[in-house]
Amino acid sequence: MAQEQNKYTKLISEIKKGIFKPVYLLMGEEPYYIDMITDAIVENALDDSERDFNQTILYGNEAEVSYVINAAKRYPMMAPRQLIVIKEAQNMDKIDALIYYMQELQPATVLVLNYKGKNLKDKKLVAAIEKVGLVVESKKIYDSQLPSFINDYVAGMGMTIGVKAVSMLADYIGNDLNRMAGELQKLKIVTGGREAITPEVVEANIGISKDYNNFELLDSVINKDYYKVAGIVKYFEKNPKNNPLVLTISVLFNFFSNLMILYYAKDKSDAGIAKELNMKSQYYTQRYRKALQNYSAYKCVDIISYIREYDAKSKGVGVAPNTTDASLLKELLYKIMH
Repeated sequence: MAQEQNKYTKLISEIKKGIFKPVYLLMGEEPYYIDMITDAIVENALDDSERDFNQTILYGNEAEVSYVINAAKRYPMMAPRQLIVIKEAQNMDKIDALIYYMQELQPATVLVLNYKGKNLKDKKLVAAIEKVGLVVESKKIYDSQLPSFINDYVAGMGMTIGVKAVSMLADYIGNDLNRMAGELQKLKIVTGGREAITPEVVEANIGISKDYNNFELLDSVINKDYYKVAGIVKYFEKNPKNNPLVLTISVLFNFFSNLMILYYAKDKSDAGIAKELNMKSQYYTQRYRKALQNYSAYKCVDIISYIREYDAKSKGVGVAPNTTDASLLKELLYKIMH
């Protein structure tokens, strides 16, 4: 995650310094980085006074390749460059024809192609763009990388955030980075950007309970705190929209899958666990050490099997039509903890 983030940080830094490529192909499943790079180019490529005659923003479903090529070949008017951005370029017909522009491009044009949701399959066009410009693949980050993203983003805002608040946000929002960034910006505004983001701040402004959430549920399962687990499940039952079963199952599966890996790790110290699972926080390593004490390897195998079983049941496989998510969660947690 750090390496990927450094790649984007370096690119944004170059753009802010006025270093531009003639063509950018920004493609992949994660729209957050595509939007971030595009916004940086739009903000820095031209001054406000230059935009009227030198900036063109089109959408793929309305942009004809012939028009884009002709527009890109124009010279800028009273500006060092012109900017053409094609948003949603995955919807553009005959996009492969852009290869002809790559063979005779206009060096005073910056052409940006936003190709979201997938990678451009035309290898010849991709290779041609790589030769004259820059191709950036924006990959979806894994759930395990979310804490690093949140910590880095918050640090970039000049604030701090605790482990529990990070976990609350990661569990609740997931790896929708555009939404995550929006929520973090909201927290910066409500706090005035002058304090740490605490569980209380998250609870008050995002709508997640600091005491009844997947972070606390997992902690209670790890410690086999039956009373607290029962209380959290009861809260989830009363607030199903904010606590979907599919999210809880994902949190449990990720944890116990990692735990299974640790049974075969030679070094089970905090440092060893952190290295094995690529974790930064000592808090999380302490969680795993506690779980290693409370759950055997054989039990962990059973637990992973239970989670898979109830994941299928949560999707309607092998259960009665009127079965509730709360009843499935109660059954699953009983099997895990007994």
